Amino acid sequence: MPDHAFAARLNSFRAGATDYWRGKSGKVTTFDLIARAATVDGLGAVDLNYPDHLEGTTDGAMAAHLRDCGLALNGYAMRYYTDPAFKIGAFTNPDPAVRRKAIDLTRRGIDSMRAAGGRVMTLWLGQDGFDYSFQADYRALWDMEVAAIREVAAHDPAVDVSIEYKPNEPRAFAVLPDVATTLLAVREAGAANLGVTLDFAHVLYAGEMPAYAAALVARHSRLLGVHLNDGYAHRDDGLMVGAVHVQQTIELLAALDGIGYDGVLYFDTFPDVSGLDPVAECAANIAAVRAMLGVAGRLKASPALAEAVARQDAVAGQRLVQAALFGA
Repeated sequence: MPDHAFAARLNSFRAGATDYWRGKSGKVTTFDLIARAATVDGLGAVDLNYPDHLEGTTDGAMAAHLRDCGLALNGYAMRYYTDPAFKIGAFTNPDPAVRRKAIDLTRRGIDSMRAAGGRVMTLWLGQDGFDYSFQADYRALWDMEVAAIREVAAHDPAVDVSIEYKPNEPRAFAVLPDVATTLLAVREAGAANLGVTLDFAHVLYAGEMPAYAAALVARHSRLLGVHLNDGYAHRDDGLMVGAVHVQQTIELLAALDGIGYDGVLYFDTFPDVSGLDPVAECAANIAAVRAMLGVAGRLKASPALAEAVARQDAVAGQRLVQAALFGA
């Protein structure tokens, strides 16, 4: 199994800020969060939200601080909440001026990321969607979404642009809610530097099997990012990796090896929601994934499992997986 680098959601490290930065004057900065993240043994990279994580600093200063902390910049994730008008759409806003603002913000984000040393711009288009019947012209929404994605990808063909889909939230229905719809948009946009990011919890509550989604992405596009977490498949719970869906996580890790994904594994978890120690939580995620990668490696080496899968023999497959997990 490949030796993946691990990254984590930077805002997680705001949890317990008052106690951690006791006596600190002023607000907690991005630099503070990066320094705290760097204390996690085994964490090698971070992603930054644009534009908010870059406020008050420069691309060069950010790159220098990351180097000083011993962390790499994996990439940026766009956030479209700087303008209240984005609430009814960023790339699909009915106002052409607001759409242009969202596209230009993304282009500046790509420039900033390259200057800071990142390689993947992730687009989570949560504001692009609808909430009511007769609210939107669906064909127009699709045309605007695809046209904007195409323009953003063309801005710098040397930068990978990855679409992270999610069924809903904050909109009741997202324009890009699942793997199949996202792959249709990527194909129609037609840019070689486009791909898909799979978020485990998003995939679950899209009603999908994570390993199958990864296989589809690898077949029809490129898998550019993997966000690991867990949940109960009803919303974006952001639980620790393997807390609920152990077998599905292991199967995804095995599938990533099968398709040749050797990129960063990013922990998109929410320790700050329930007041967990974010450093301990991140370390637990790393330990869990390393253990599950070990199980996935043992299963990969099992001819009996390969034969069971070829026969679609669920009983034999489950016995072998459980033996690898529990020694049964």
